[in-house]
Amino acid sequence: MTGHIIIINLDTGFTLADTAVRAASFFKRLHGLLGKKGMLQGEALVLTPCSAVHCIGMRFVIDVVFLDRSGRVVHTIESMKPGSIGPVIKNAYCAIELPEGQIERSKTKLGDTLRIWD
Repeated sequence: MTGHIIIINLDTGFTLADTAVRAASFFKRLHGLLGKKGMLQGEALVLTPCSAVHCIGMRFVIDVVFLDRSGRVVHTIESMKPGSIGPVIKNAYCAIELPEGQIERSKTKLGDTLRIWD
């Protein structure tokens, strides 16, 4: 995965990703992380718009952060396993798929504000 998108938690100052990519079209969101063997630290996939994710067909565990339109964290999923289906998150505009453990490492919690720089 390559890219120039940076994601920072403005409340903790932690950089969640510095090589994130955006999936804004239907087909890019549909494909998501399928076919990948894993994610490196610093990588992320930003799905916009998005209020639910699944890990059907995936090979690795991920963390997911859901944001509203203002960038506020409205839901998190830690250690989402391959084959699982997540809930629909009311008020979510964007989902960020991250390497497993990144939510804990960054101390990201509900109500924090994330900034996504393209």
